[in-house]
Amino acid sequence: MITPKVVAGPRVGVVVGGGSIVATILIGLLGPSAMVPPLRGPSWQPPYSLGVAPDGHLVIALAAAAIVLGAIGLAIGLRHACRMPPARWLLLAGCLAAVVLAFLPPSGSADHLNYAAYGRMVMLGHNPYVTVPADLPGDPVIGAVEEWGTVPSVYGPVATAVQALASFVGGDSLRLTIFVMAIVNAAAFIATALVLHRFTRHDPVRQRRAALLWTANPLIIYHLAAGMHLDTLAIAFMVAALVVARGKGILLGLGIAVKVTAGLVALGPAWELRRSPRRLAVVAGSALLTVVVAYLLAGPDSLDQVRSASQSLSLATPWKLVQHAAQALFGPGAYRVWIQLGSYALLAALAVMVLRALRADGPLDAPRVALAFAVAWLFATPYVLPWYDGLAFALLALAACPALEAFMIVRLAVLSLGYLPARQADQPPDLGWLVSVVRSQVVPWCLLALTVLLGWWAWKTSKAAGRAPTRSA
Repeated sequence: MITPKVVAGPRVGVVVGGGSIVATILIGLLGPSAMVPPLRGPSWQPPYSLGVAPDGHLVIALAAAAIVLGAIGLAIGLRHACRMPPARWLLLAGCLAAVVLAFLPPSGSADHLNYAAYGRMVMLGHNPYVTVPADLPGDPVIGAVEEWGTVPSVYGPVATAVQALASFVGGDSLRLTIFVMAIVNAAAFIATALVLHRFTRHDPVRQRRAALLWTANPLIIYHLAAGMHLDTLAIAFMVAALVVARGKGILLGLGIAVKVTAGLVALGPAWELRRSPRRLAVVAGSALLTVVVAYLLAGPDSLDQVRSASQSLSLATPWKLVQHAAQALFGPGAYRVWIQLGSYALLAALAVMVLRALRADGPLDAPRVALAFAVAWLFATPYVLPWYDGLAFALLALAACPALEAFMIVRLAVLSLGYLPARQADQPPDLGWLVSVVRSQVVPWCLLALTVLLGWWAWKTSKAAGRAPTRSA
C-alpha cells in the first residue's frame, strides 16, 4: 500500500515546478515591463500580451520566484524521478509550455531585439558583422535595440540566416519578426525534447530524468523558451549530432555555425570514433566543410567578431575577482590575456578531472565526453550567461550523472539570480543593488566556491575509483 509520505515528494516537485513555469508564463502574458521589452507594431500581430505594463518590482519578484521554485522543483523531481509522472506527460507539459511562450513576448533579456536587428540589416543589404544598430536608428526594427546598440553581431552564419529569414517574413514589423524567431526557437526546443525522449526510451526512469532535465525543466523553460536565446538552436543541432548514425558532421557544423562555443560537443564523437580513423575523418571533414562554407558565405568579418567575443569578461564570473585582485596588486589594466590563458588552463584541468570522475561511473561515450568538456567550459570561461548552461542540461539528459546534475542546478539558479533581469532598460532605480551587489559581488564568490567544490568532487571520485580494484583484489 502506498502511503501519503511516498507520494509527497513527487507531488511537491510537480506543484513547485509547475508554479515556476506558470510564473514564467505570467511575466510574458502581463506585457511590457522591466522583464519584457516593448515591441513596436500593431497589437493584433503576435506575440500577444495583456498589455498591463506591471510594476517592475512585481515582475522581478515573479522572476525570482520562478527561479527559486524552478530549482527546488527540479531537484525534488530528479530525486523522485522513479515516481514522477510518466515521461510522455512531462514531455507534453514542457512542449505545451514552449508553444504557449512562443505566442508571448520574450522575457528576461533584450537579446531578441538584437537578433531582429541583425536579420533586418541583412535584408536591407548591410553586413551585420560590421554595421551596428546605432548606424540605423530610424529603422522601425533596428531602432528598437536597447543596450547593445554599438555592437555588431557576434553570432554564427546559421544564426544570422535564421534572423534574416525572420526579417524576410516580418518586414518592417518588429513584432512579426520576433514571432517568427520565437516559432523557430520553440521548434528547436521541442525537437531536442523529442530526440531526448526517443534516445532514452528503453529506460523509463532515465526517460523521466531526461524530460525533467530539459523539456519540463523550469529553469531551461525560463531562459531558453521564454528568453528565446539562440543557444536553443545550437543545442538542437548538437544533441541530434550525438544520437544520429548518419550526418553527424553536418549537424556538428551547423551547431558550430550558430555558436562557435557549441563546438566543444564535437570532442564527444571524436573520442568515440578515435579507433575508426576513416569514420572520424568523414565526420570531422563534413563538419569542417559545413563550417567553412557557412563562414565563407558570411564573409571574413564574421570571424573578427568571434575573436573579439572570446576576450570578453562578464560581471558574474569568478574571473572578475581575479581581475580586481590583479588591478589592486599591479595597477590599472584589463589583464584579459592573462585571464584568457588562465581560463584555458582551468578548462583543461577541470575537463581531465571530470572525465576521470565520469570514467569511474562507467565507460566513456560521446555524450559523457561532451558533457565533461561542456561543464568544464562553463565553469572556466571568463564570459558566461545563465542560458549558456542549457547545453550542459541537454547533455546531462543524454549522459546521466546525478552529482553533476546537482552542481548544474545550483550553478544555474545562482547565475539566474545574478542576472535578474539581464535586461538593463526600465529597471526600478531602487533595485540597482541587484547589479552592483548581487551580480558583481555575491554571485562571483558563489561560483568560485562551486568551482572549487566541483574540482574537489571530481578529484575525490576519480581517486576513490583508482583505489577500488586494489581493495577488491
